Amino acid sequence: MLALSASECKLSFRGIEPLDQRYRAPMAEMHDATEEYLETILELEEEGIVPIRARLVERLGVSAPAVSEHVNRLVDGGYTELMGDRSLRLTEKGRQLATTIVRRHRLAERLLVDIIGLEWEKVHREADRWEHAISADVEEKLVALLGDPGTCPHGNPIPGSANRADVSDHVLLSDASPGPVTVVRISEKIELDDDALGLLAGADLIPGHDTQVLRADASGVTVTTATGDQLVPTAVAHLMWVTSR
Repeated sequence: MLALSASECKLSFRGIEPLDQRYRAPMAEMHDATEEYLETILELEEEGIVPIRARLVERLGVSAPAVSEHVNRLVDGGYTELMGDRSLRLTEKGRQLATTIVRRHRLAERLLVDIIGLEWEKVHREADRWEHAISADVEEKLVALLGDPGTCPHGNPIPGSANRADVSDHVLLSDASPGPVTVVRISEKIELDDDALGLLAGADLIPGHDTQVLRADASGVTVTTATGDQLVPTAVAHLMWVTSR
């Protein structure tokens, strides 16, 4: 039997580890970027927005050339199709992966708010870190622990839940008539805006909470909550859904 000394063993692996580390990080980053793009396309679809590259630029906050380059990778990888009108359509392969990531992200948000008690306005970015690490086994346990919730803390549907939310009577806050309403959902676009999240949290305009629409004008929608009268800018009010009480 060939025996190696400790120094010889160390030398034997010295050339292997850097090579492994050099390739592992970029591959992980590319994998996460692919999931992020697919997740964003699915979220745009949920909100009735045609997924085109310009919308991805807005949501992801990256340059148009970078989006075009990665979209080409998605098409080459069989995750999306580029349609005649330049819109993107998820393939079966792409939709399955996108749905899995969105589901795990929103379950993680529920866990962070309902069980751990993290502040509502902080959970989206934290769940971004969790979604790629949740396995199928952990996902199953989360569903059981949380009671198979139908929506995330922001009111967006959790794919695959047996408790599907009824959205038939949801209207945008910007279109709501004066009177009592309940906040039911906010756009994923707001979840990426720390200032908007802080405004909504501070004004008690969180899904499930009641408010009173007072009036709307060019500057936004004025509502009253437990914190007093609040002006919700038009750009934000157009990304929130409410239901009449």
